[in-house]
Amino acid sequence: MRIALITLGSEGDVRPFIALGLGLQAAGHDVLLVTHTSFEPLIHSCGLACFPVGNDPRDVLENEMGQTWLGTGNNALRFFQQFSRIADSLIQQYMLDCWNACQGTEAIVFSTIGLAVGYPIAEKLGVPFGMAAPYPLTPTHAFRSPYFPALPSSLPLSGFYNHLTHILSMQIFWQLVRPAVNKARREVLNLPSLSPNWPLIEMRRGRFTLLYCYSPHIVPPASDWSSWNHVTGYWFLDRQAEWQPPPDLLDFLASGPPPVYVGFGSMNSHKPEEATEMVLQALARSKQRGILLTGWGGLSNADLPDSIFKIDSIPHDWLFPQMAAIVHHGGSGTTAASMRAGIPTVVIPFFGDQPFWGQRIFALGAGPRPIPRKRLSVEQLAAAIQAATCDEVMCTRSAALGECIRKEDGVTQAVEVLHRHLHITV
Repeated sequence: MRIALITLGSEGDVRPFIALGLGLQAAGHDVLLVTHTSFEPLIHSCGLACFPVGNDPRDVLENEMGQTWLGTGNNALRFFQQFSRIADSLIQQYMLDCWNACQGTEAIVFSTIGLAVGYPIAEKLGVPFGMAAPYPLTPTHAFRSPYFPALPSSLPLSGFYNHLTHILSMQIFWQLVRPAVNKARREVLNLPSLSPNWPLIEMRRGRFTLLYCYSPHIVPPASDWSSWNHVTGYWFLDRQAEWQPPPDLLDFLASGPPPVYVGFGSMNSHKPEEATEMVLQALARSKQRGILLTGWGGLSNADLPDSIFKIDSIPHDWLFPQMAAIVHHGGSGTTAASMRAGIPTVVIPFFGDQPFWGQRIFALGAGPRPIPRKRLSVEQLAAAIQAATCDEVMCTRSAALGECIRKEDGVTQAVEVLHRHLHITV
């Protein structure tokens, strides 16, 4: 069966879909990845077909609108407002590109960002579809939306608040992107506009097969969810067997105790030198060696002491188990890798769902309390690194959590769900 997987965003959004694509391909399906042009080499190297669309997501994050978006923190309204401004300029072209990509497709699975184009295309083609999300979206009384701050669970209205935050997240997002989505539906697909209450109506009907590609050990499925919600476990794309570490990295690792990893993924800082200096001072204060991932994350190529090693990119599955602690932005992909490694994790969230994952890690005892990027200081970061490397209870809980996650097989679970609920046949 020919299946299109539509995912838009950063590498952390794309890699789980490559893993799912490999699982579907192994099950006998013809798989096409529909995503940004910049990920085409990675996808082809994994043995999957790719239909490149749109622009490089780094261009979005590095321009003025992208930098404003990164600064929205845990403010849901500002986050969705800024996202809608970015989406308005992109949806029409993405709809056209993805429509061309999906000709002849018999089923579609799309990401949360890909929902705006994936759902209308599946509707137009009349094919079954599913949505994959790296964070919980379905309304529940058990926990809040990742885009809203938490209330103490002891408060009598916390369950009502949790449920309300999911409704508000969906509705705020939909009202802001609805004009652009409906315009693209009419002009590209010749489909009628969707109503203001469309997300709530669809969820009540239970038409969405939702795959949550995170571990039930991190966020258990809510007891008030219906049967079309599936927490499968993480979808890992492991590449360490194909990657050879540079000799100077091996020498650095062998020359002393396990270092602390610091990397902020695709969260580009407008003051990379300031961020780098803060990290270096915090590592020095906590008396820790460090590995800095420069990559997209804005850490500059400053002159570094012998206790610090910098690298542009590296497989998390190879590096993380060798670390004393892991400091990152709280993106879903890096969170998955650090939790599987069983290493205490310090989260410095920038925006979106990142504060949610930082809070979950803290609640599970696998890391200290998250520190929002806007409030980060040398003193706070040094104290967090000290706790992550020296707290025996934290180390024990992280290791136990990692052992549980390593026993999961999220891709296999997801393929089984798609076969069962979308009636996909080989």
